[in-house]
Amino acid sequence: MARIAGVDIPDRKRGEIALTYIYGIGRSASRKILEKAGVSFDKKVAEWSDDESGAVRSVIANEFKVEGALKSEVQLSIKRLMDIACYRGLRHRKGLPLRGQRTKNNSRTRKGKRKTVANKKKATK
Repeated sequence: MARIAGVDIPDRKRGEIALTYIYGIGRSASRKILEKAGVSFDKKVAEWSDDESGAVRSVIANEFKVEGALKSEVQLSIKRLMDIACYRGLRHRKGLPLRGQRTKNNSRTRKGKRKTVANKKKATK
């Protein structure tokens, strides 16, 4: 396994796919990285030479924010929204969806497991 940006990327996969194992790098970003490093998209990670893997490492280090730095930046952005108490910040605080989705039926991912509320019994006369 090759180690890039503190992540072990799989040897048996193509470089384009293997780089997506790094947080903050998707398919399009991995293509850009490999293009700048001068590595073929179809080449498997195990077939990379030391120079090619070094070039990929340097491109990622110089031009992309990945893993810990990116995660901390995202957390700080969310914290800022919560501190200024804007709508999105309030939704983050309450653990509800942020982007206008309906919450009557769905949004179980954000709301968590169902909390059943019992009905009150009607008073007898």
